[in-house]
Amino acid sequence: MERLTKAEEQVMQALWKLGPSFVKDLVPAMPKPRPAITTVSTIVRILEEKGFVDHEAFGRSHRYFAKVTREAYSGRSIKRLMRDYFSGSPQQLMSFFIEREELDTRELDALLKIIKDKKKR
Repeated sequence: MERLTKAEEQVMQALWKLGPSFVKDLVPAMPKPRPAITTVSTIVRILEEKGFVDHEAFGRSHRYFAKVTREAYSGRSIKRLMRDYFSGSPQQLMSFFIEREELDTRELDALLKIIKDKKKR
C-alpha cells in the first residue's frame, strides 16, 4: 500500500467520515483553509489511480467511495511508523507513548486490560 501525501490523506479522511460522496460534498469536510473544488477533484482522481478510491457514475457526475478502509490504512501506517522510528519493536512504540504522553489512569488501565486480554488468548 502506497504512502499518501498530506492532501491525499485529508481527502481520504473526508471520504471515510462522509461515506460515498461527490467532490462538491468533500470540500466542506476538508480542514481550513479548504482547497478549491478543482484541487479536490484532482486529488480524488489521483487516489483512484492509486487504488484507494473508486466511483459510481451518475450521468456526468461521479460519486466517489473509499476502496481502502481507515483501519487497513492506519494499520499499515502504524507498522511503517514502528519500522521506521522504533526498530520494528511494538515495545519501543508503546514505551514511547506511555513515557512521553500524559496518559491518565483510566487510559493506562485500559491499556493494561488490552495487554491482559491478549495474554489470555
